[in-house]
Amino acid sequence: MEAAVTISSRGAERLRSGHPWIYRSDVRDAGQAAAGDVVRLLDRSGRFHGKAHYSAASQIALRLLTAADEPVDAAFFRRRLERARELRDRVVSDTNAYRLVYGEADELPALIVDRYAGWLSIQALSQGMDRARPLLLELLREMYVARGIIERNDARVRELEALPLESRVAAGECPEVVEVEMNGLRLGVRLGSGQKTGAFLDQRENYAAAERYARGQALDCFTYAGGFALHLARRCASVEAVDSSAEAIAAARDNAARNSLSNITFIEANAFDLLKSCDEQRRSFDMVVLDPPAFAKTRGHLDAALRGYKEINLRAMRLLKAGGVLVTCSCSHHVSEADFLEVVASAALDARRRALVLERRTQARDHPIALTIPETLYLKCFILLMG
Repeated sequence: MEAAVTISSRGAERLRSGHPWIYRSDVRDAGQAAAGDVVRLLDRSGRFHGKAHYSAASQIALRLLTAADEPVDAAFFRRRLERARELRDRVVSDTNAYRLVYGEADELPALIVDRYAGWLSIQALSQGMDRARPLLLELLREMYVARGIIERNDARVRELEALPLESRVAAGECPEVVEVEMNGLRLGVRLGSGQKTGAFLDQRENYAAAERYARGQALDCFTYAGGFALHLARRCASVEAVDSSAEAIAAARDNAARNSLSNITFIEANAFDLLKSCDEQRRSFDMVVLDPPAFAKTRGHLDAALRGYKEINLRAMRLLKAGGVLVTCSCSHHVSEADFLEVVASAALDARRRALVLERRTQARDHPIALTIPETLYLKCFILLMG
């Protein structure tokens, strides 16, 4: 028998607005609910509002699974997984590495499943999904012919759920490096240690978009494993790719070798310092890419993040030739598209450059955006023509 949790009128209204989270402040009575339980949501008058995963630790106490009074069982999860697969079949092309399940956007809150060629990587980021892992793993093994499934449950957000950080091979085998294909390139991915679940799958479509404008000399800052740099190198005379991580630079060099690209110079350096140095040396480029890590991990970091974004965009604009192209990104959820655009516009004014927006982009379509769940939109990408 599922426990019942009573929520406030504000919590019920939040559900009606299309958002699947109920915060602890809107839980009026948790009843007999235990960590990770599937619970029935009732308001004070006893009206049913759906079923949710309950967390005994997080400030997000409840994550809606369904608004219907239906069993949350193997058949339920299979239907959701199949629907997620059908969407990817419609929107994914030119790659065998993409996101299969994107949490709340696929009505599987706090669950991430990524495909890397013949391997699957899974993250369970709430107490409820953590408890459902054995069932989810069984369903994934039935639905996909996978050479291996790895659990990357080492994301810091699990600490908010009082869950351990761990990474393990849950099924089959997982080599140190897996090769995937993306937009006609071969990329090596470290599923056990790479960023996120192994690679930045969300930029895949932006890589291809940037390549369409590439020419001449390009500078790729925060290159990580070379995602933008490799794409640009197919059209540019030369590319300089910068990252502060020696491990990232080594992976990027390996990816360049996999694709026989010899026109990329990899530089291990702090991107802020390198941009400043290039500015002081009055160097110039036909394209500059800025794809930094999230500067605003929390709302309290927002002001510092905006200053950081303005600094790198200002310096990048000073480096670009007339008619050059700036590709500038932010993956900070707490920085809205409007905030980011305002910062970039301010940088253009200070640089005394005219900037035209060629494209306003976001994360790849395998990371779908639910209009009533702002948290599902986090990646902003502008491609600008500099006058």
